[in-house]
Amino acid sequence: MKEAYQILIAPHITDKTVKKNYDRLNDAHTYVFRVDIKSNKFEIKRAIESYFGVQVDAVNTLIVRGKVKRAQLRTKVTTGKLPNWKKAYVKLKSGNKIAEFEGM
Repeated sequence: MKEAYQILIAPHITDKTVKKNYDRLNDAHTYVFRVDIKSNKFEIKRAIESYFGVQVDAVNTLIVRGKVKRAQLRTKVTTGKLPNWKKAYVKLKSGNKIAEFEGM
């Protein structure tokens, strides 16, 4: 069994995720995390609930494919690929929020 710090890598904070954070209609907060690629929805839900002390309503996951990068060295052009990673959209039950992410 994995610990919460092994599953949750980092919060994924961008302009788009901050705008999507609060749903006024349902009074629910949605947070986006970068998680371990081998973890499933149940492990992510358990990790969020134990680490932050909130109740999770739903977890949606997707795998973000790594970009192909080209680099030009002095004499040749090489290509490389960034690694794939997993993103999790965590929707909390109404009335719950994570205090560490408030004010962003």
